[in-house]
Amino acid sequence: MATMADVARSAGVSVATVSHVLNGTRPVLPHTRQAVLDAIDELGYTPNTLARSLVTSRTRSIGLAVSAISNPYFTEILQGVEASALERGYGLLIADPHDDPRHERKAVQLLHERRVDGMIVAPSADPSDLLAYLGRHDVPAVFLDRLVDASADRAPRYDQVCAENAAPTAGLVTHLAGLGHRRIALVAGLPGLSTTGERISGYRSGLAAAGLPHDERLVAHGDSEAAGAERATAALLALADPPTALVTANNAMTIGALRALRDRGLSVPGDIALCCFDDFAWADLFTPRLTAVAQPSRALGAEAVRLLLDRLATPDRPTRTVRLPCAFVHRTSCGCPGDGAQPSSSQPAPPQPPPSQPDPSQPPPSQPAPSQPSPPQLRKGTAS
Repeated sequence: MATMADVARSAGVSVATVSHVLNGTRPVLPHTRQAVLDAIDELGYTPNTLARSLVTSRTRSIGLAVSAISNPYFTEILQGVEASALERGYGLLIADPHDDPRHERKAVQLLHERRVDGMIVAPSADPSDLLAYLGRHDVPAVFLDRLVDASADRAPRYDQVCAENAAPTAGLVTHLAGLGHRRIALVAGLPGLSTTGERISGYRSGLAAAGLPHDERLVAHGDSEAAGAERATAALLALADPPTALVTANNAMTIGALRALRDRGLSVPGDIALCCFDDFAWADLFTPRLTAVAQPSRALGAEAVRLLLDRLATPDRPTRTVRLPCAFVHRTSCGCPGDGAQPSSSQPAPPQPPPSQPDPSQPPPSQPAPSQPSPPQLRKGTAS
């Protein structure tokens, strides 16, 4: 097996120069660097990462702790993290905290014991143990997708990256309201997650923008999973005055909601309109095709890596919270006709306000203004 000394002899440089090329610890002239790289390629030299880590106290590895890795959204985030880390010469160790605060701390501890240089974590609804562990051991970390309240007791400040949540959710609500719906329900995520709170806030803002009252009975928690969303949707449909439109707050809950509708023989959008937060690869294959908010999942993963490596390079730099915009993907499950997905801005245009009431003292206009379309009535039909 070739050694660093063999590479140095072949390139006609010192061992220290080879080390600088490999570790980026000092600038090297371009022709010298190329000579070293050519020698490495010719000899098939493989750096001893264990020996290097003993010298530099760095393993050039990143720990990633995200729950529900099987979820297509987090799978795409993982791909973004891995591609960005590999491009910068870092390996990746992965753990699944299962959205359980106790398991979360153990998963993070396991990654820390593997001597990762830093971590990217999608925190649980109660990250207090996680924060205590990271702070106690001074672990560089970036929070991904779910934000942590930096003002929480004893919580250190960390860099964070997530997608916009409130405005895109409001956009889905105003889009449905513009189609005539007045009973719009939300299947919300796991209580305590920042994504859940922000999407509920966006839902309420959308109702207010459309001039609709907020009915607490129309918000049901699906706990960010398919089975929970199935139960939540069933409860919404059992109301005396059930919704005519649904907004589901993540892709797993969209699947659960569709199951509940299918089991009751309800069609989308004929019986009930549906819009979802999270687009996924097969959303365009459903009948009807799903109108959705698409998150920039790979970009979120890449941005988390960038923030973490910036933190490793400059530990004392000010903390940052980065939000990336989403895209509105307009298909047909909302009840609009169309023959293809139309990605657009982070939210659809809000509906026009309803026409004002005519003044009884004035003669009626020659051409009456068109009225808002009536929302579809909930009825039995063909399951989609």
